Amino acid sequence: MYIYNVTTNIEESAHDEWLIWMREVHIPDVLATGKFLNAKMSKILIEEDMGGVSYSVQFTTLSREVLESYYSEDAPRLREDAHKKFPNKFVSFRTEMEVVSEH
Repeated sequence: MYIYNVTTNIEESAHDEWLIWMREVHIPDVLATGKFLNAKMSKILIEEDMGGVSYSVQFTTLSREVLESYYSEDAPRLREDAHKKFPNKFVSFRTEMEVVSEH
């Protein structure tokens, strides 16, 4: 299994609206692609020097191939939706992880 992690720092001015949008629109849209088994959203508890609030969203998928198909078929549209809705209000970075063991 693989985890596609998206870490985002959102400006305070857009935080509340962004959080609702993430829960009600964006995460459900990503899951609706059928490429992920589930998603977990966590607030990062360290204060950022750059201000804002940071979150991590972890999407679980079965294979690297499925993740690659998400990148080519779905990610550009979904990323553009976020940039249109919250222009210049956030910064995100992505990390891929392979699950080695679960306990």
